[in-house]
Amino acid sequence: MSPEMLALLAESLGETLYMVGVSAAISTLFGVPLGVVLVTTSRGHILENPLINRVLGAIANATRSTPFIILMVAIIPLTRILAGTSIGTNAAIVPLSIAAIPFVGRVVESSLREVDYGLIEAAQAMGASPFQIIRLVLLPEAMPSIVLGITLSVISLIGYSAMAGAIGGGGLGDLAIRFGYQRFRVDIMIATVVILIALVQLVQSAGDFVSHRLNKK
Repeated sequence: MSPEMLALLAESLGETLYMVGVSAAISTLFGVPLGVVLVTTSRGHILENPLINRVLGAIANATRSTPFIILMVAIIPLTRILAGTSIGTNAAIVPLSIAAIPFVGRVVESSLREVDYGLIEAAQAMGASPFQIIRLVLLPEAMPSIVLGITLSVISLIGYSAMAGAIGGGGLGDLAIRFGYQRFRVDIMIATVVILIALVQLVQSAGDFVSHRLNKK
């Protein structure tokens, strides 16, 4: 493989890491509170509110059920407003984040539901407010599981970012289509697949390590 191709691979890897990193940060920032609200507003919980729970649940389900390629095309006007363009890595971050937020929210919801409700009742008996219960009981107890869930979300984002490249999002997916598929460069295709596999393995290993360390505390 020529030095030019190696440079292109490195540049595309950087674009993929940028897209995934920013999207993961945004989806975690909004997805974790979404998961907390979905749990705490459910029936019999500390902030029970069926209306809010049903509305947020319906929005999350509708977004998750939309195929990513269709979602990317459907929100092009919103992408243009937020990113100023509908192509490139910055544009791809918008649909990536929107697709990942409800996924993270549902993962966090599932993790929080695993927390023994007896701990919540004990905190209530000691006079803890709902916010204190969320901050001092729910999130710390569920953190190892939440980390694994966010790890799964990041891995999904890596796959989504490759799909985004197919329609002008940049990154390894774009490189694989333009140089690997359209120019019949099998070596480029193989290289991008190997890099993506290595990236997923690295993210999964890091997530497992952090979750294991949190579980020991």
